[in-house]
Amino acid sequence: MTEPTPNSSAPTDGADASIFDTIDPALKVVSAELEIAAPASEIFELIADPARHPEWDGNDNLGTAAQGQRPTSATGSFITTLIKGVDRENHIVAFEEGRLIAWKPSEVGGEPFGQKWTWEIEVTGERSSLVRHTYDWTELRDPQRLPRAQSTTSENLLASLERLKALAES
Repeated sequence: MTEPTPNSSAPTDGADASIFDTIDPALKVVSAELEIAAPASEIFELIADPARHPEWDGNDNLGTAAQGQRPTSATGSFITTLIKGVDRENHIVAFEEGRLIAWKPSEVGGEPFGQKWTWEIEVTGERSSLVRHTYDWTELRDPQRLPRAQSTTSENLLASLERLKALAES
């Protein structure tokens, strides 16, 4: 058997990943949405620019992100630094300018852990948009990450949306 490497997302404490098979898949996807009185393009800029993420993060988990990392396609990645000082590489897995962006976090240089953060924007008027934020951990297999995954609720996502709304409407 191969030992996990330092950049591996494999469990290292002997915990059994089969615990994930006992959890109802419907509980592994949480979502929230909110109408925001701002053009989709302005909202998307706040979401797509990693340097702006700490301003609206409802999980109070993000510390900083360097300028100049804004994705422009469904390839590449950006790096954020968590409040606890750990860097995360976020791999872009879906992208439609002004409408959709999704990423999967990992250790820098590593494979994604199995969570996916998705933002969808639907234009509802000239200066209004419905914004949907989804956290999906159906691919997560690291038992050490299970408590954090389970503690991320639609209320956390709504907190991000409300902060985003305040920024976009100001």
